[in-house]
Amino acid sequence: MKRNKEEKKSLTLALGSNLGDRRGSLTKAEKLISHNIGSIIKKSSLYETAPWGFADQPFFLNCVLEVETTLKPTEIIHRILKIEKVMGRKRTFKNAARIIDIDILFYNDLILKRTNLTIPHPAIQQRRFILEPLREMIPDRIHPVLQKKISQLAQECTDPLEVKKIGE
Repeated sequence: MKRNKEEKKSLTLALGSNLGDRRGSLTKAEKLISHNIGSIIKKSSLYETAPWGFADQPFFLNCVLEVETTLKPTEIIHRILKIEKVMGRKRTFKNAARIIDIDILFYNDLILKRTNLTIPHPAIQQRRFILEPLREMIPDRIHPVLQKKISQLAQECTDPLEVKKIGE
């Protein structure tokens, strides 16, 4: 009897770090994601970005990953939180400085609203540090709730914070 091969889903993640070795933290997070969540299919360039929500902290390095996974969203968020904890993230207050931050942006075209998980991420359209790497990687992707292309959301974004592409 053949087992049905689990269907692979497209998962889009945002990564950010503004404490310690930022680039090293992103690289370590990518390895842990690859090992624990799924295969990384695409990666945006790195972007240096001003902190969002709480300005008195170091600038972030951010990137976006496209991951192929067979996991369900609830298992993914559980594993993300574990990766952040293993890497030393301490949750002190909202928008505080952190060694690593991993957010689920999209999971195929799923729309999900739960107490501890909303997909797509509810603030994508407000945050230039998310939109710029998304525009680089998947400009024609349609946001499943807003029904607009990423490129259009980036053009319409009013976030004034600096986002500078710095390479791979």
